[in-house]
Amino acid sequence: MSLNDKLSFENTEIAFRHSTNTDLNRAYWLFRAINVNFLVKIGPPITNFAVKIGLPIKGLIKATIFKHFCGGETIEECATTTKNLADGGVGTILDYSVEGEDEESVFDSTRDEIIRTILTAAKGKNIPLTVFKITGVGRFGLLEKLDSGLKLSVDEQLEWQTVQDRVLAICEMAHSEGVPVMIDAEESWIQKTIDNLALNMMRFFNKEKAIVYNTYQLYRHDKLASIIQDHAIAEEEGFIMGAKIVRGAYMEKERRRAEEKGYPSPIQPDKAATDRDYNDALIYCADNIANIAIVAGTHNEESCRLLADLLNEKQIAHKNPHVYFSQLLGMSDNLSFNLANANYNVAKYVPYGPIKAVLPYLFRRAQENTAIAGQMSRELSLIVKEKKRRSK
Repeated sequence: MSLNDKLSFENTEIAFRHSTNTDLNRAYWLFRAINVNFLVKIGPPITNFAVKIGLPIKGLIKATIFKHFCGGETIEECATTTKNLADGGVGTILDYSVEGEDEESVFDSTRDEIIRTILTAAKGKNIPLTVFKITGVGRFGLLEKLDSGLKLSVDEQLEWQTVQDRVLAICEMAHSEGVPVMIDAEESWIQKTIDNLALNMMRFFNKEKAIVYNTYQLYRHDKLASIIQDHAIAEEEGFIMGAKIVRGAYMEKERRRAEEKGYPSPIQPDKAATDRDYNDALIYCADNIANIAIVAGTHNEESCRLLADLLNEKQIAHKNPHVYFSQLLGMSDNLSFNLANANYNVAKYVPYGPIKAVLPYLFRRAQENTAIAGQMSRELSLIVKEKKRRSK
């Protein structure tokens, strides 16, 4: 029997307390549209073409999918979303979601923007965590070459030093302001380089408090072992390990590349194996919570229930700063707000950025959602339940 029998993920009154009837109706029609795979497949090329030739659809995008899944185009525009979440006891993780850039000047601008998110977070309690991607501040091809063990040219060595300097500047600011920063996971063929960089940042900045977090994607069959191995290093060297634990976001791409290039897929054989490793990772971290700080990034109700139960079972305070639950803005409000209502630490990822630059993120979100069996049906059923409750 669960130790959290009073924690209900079915309570739609709490889940949607922050949503107006207009918000609820928009979400209903949006999730219905996402549920139609055909629309998700043809939407991106049509929209990209329309934006490219200057058709006036920016307003439509901003009022629908952007408004639901993003906080705004700037940090300042995210203030309303941040306050709305905070009113429900949920923190904000500002996520600058510009993707696919490849110029040094853009990498510098992104570094500066991430530092701005840290400085914004430091002003109050509503933004407990920050996040960035290494590919936001460094070239993908360079990381790929490093991961493969190929020798860098002199220019590439200088380029790599500049990438490390950008990461160091971000983590130094996080440390000086006392604001934790998570380094997102990416594709397996650049991840080893990211892991090494993240671990080095932990060595520098996590001696007294968890400031830097690496991300572990448990849809990979080797990542539970990585968590245990990195924790052993942290214990031996005397720093706190920061771990964001997710299932993962690149599965189809990973399998396809492994097949094309003829190497064993790094992906788990099935969903059951991913779920098992994810939950085992939560158990391992809860057993070692004194020097592991975790952010459980999951939309899985069973995993959320498990972690909530583990905290009670091991008499770990709900507000222990080493434990956060996290979901994406616009999804799984039944988890986020009911967990917050039960006094657990919860923070939502709030993506932001110029609409045109954030489109790849939005399309990927829609495509991922249709790939998650039952996720859209679950979202829709909860929205319908709340609409009925309000109409009584």
